[in-house]
Amino acid sequence: MTTFARTRRPANSARRRGQRGDESSAVETIAGEPLRIPRERTDWEIDLKGQRLKLTNLKMPFWPDLGIAKGDLLQYYADMAAVLLPHLANRAMVMKRYPNGAAGEFFFMKHAPRPRPDWLQICSIKHDSGNIVDFPVVQDLASLLYIVNLGCIDLNQWYATCDDVDRPDYLHFDLDPVDPAGFKKVRDAALIVHEALDQLGIPSLAKTTGSRGIHIYVPIVRGPHQKQVWQFAKDLAKVLAARHPNTLTAEYRIAKRPPNRVLVDYNQNAWGRTLASIYSVRPKPQATVSTPVTWQEVGDGIRTEDFRIDNVRERVRRVGDLWRPLLARRGRCRLEDFISKSVRTAGAGTSK
Repeated sequence: MTTFARTRRPANSARRRGQRGDESSAVETIAGEPLRIPRERTDWEIDLKGQRLKLTNLKMPFWPDLGIAKGDLLQYYADMAAVLLPHLANRAMVMKRYPNGAAGEFFFMKHAPRPRPDWLQICSIKHDSGNIVDFPVVQDLASLLYIVNLGCIDLNQWYATCDDVDRPDYLHFDLDPVDPAGFKKVRDAALIVHEALDQLGIPSLAKTTGSRGIHIYVPIVRGPHQKQVWQFAKDLAKVLAARHPNTLTAEYRIAKRPPNRVLVDYNQNAWGRTLASIYSVRPKPQATVSTPVTWQEVGDGIRTEDFRIDNVRERVRRVGDLWRPLLARRGRCRLEDFISKSVRTAGAGTSK
């Protein structure tokens, strides 16, 4: 059972700039202009098209060595909202909270906090345990900033939309190096998976994880159940690992995983699992960002640290959103055409 609670429409009368001298209680109305979060304030209360929001602890260092504060993280997400929000809309959000910054302790949170704003949309999902979890949904700038203000550095949304959480509209492969494998081997692994999908006529998109690996996503026509999507990814991962045993592994058990390989992690396609979203800042020392890349760039030798909170905005202004095909109706794979067939014809190149 899934319930998608629509936003309650707020009152039409937006609050104007606050008159009191206390900066934490002043409410500013932002309309039709870029949002600029003041660096000199500790807290800031704003009204975004009738959605009132208080941003807190803006001066808290989130990456002290880089001079990046919580307010800078919020500013990054405000600047990226136009390209980021379409990838998050209508999907349950799992919160991974870092209240003390990127190097601090973190915890996962699924239930939307209480109390919470009336305008925050909720996706209520019933789990096998019988529990119903009220996930928040990031639909707009206000809800995006609300979630980040909770200390969420990266964003982790579901693969299926709230109207049918059992049928995802994309599948993915999480390429994760096994020590001592480095990022060059990850790039090689990504090109192997891409070539195999290409031979099947299946489109694929790549992004850096912002950590050690690469994510490969396939836009699919919604239809197959989550377990079928997971099974297809598992079958293809195992076939490719068998064909490229010196580069890839699909062994999920850590104790049996061979060293110096790249894990083709299919298991993240399981129901309820998440990965860091597109354009997510990661809690890493260089504030790296999970960034879409072209297959040409993968072949040319991109590095994780090429994409950071300080330069991704300019890249997007220059190249646009390379992951727009993940949102398009056209060009999606009909996975049903492959589920009934063997994937053993994929990636028939020589082993590496």
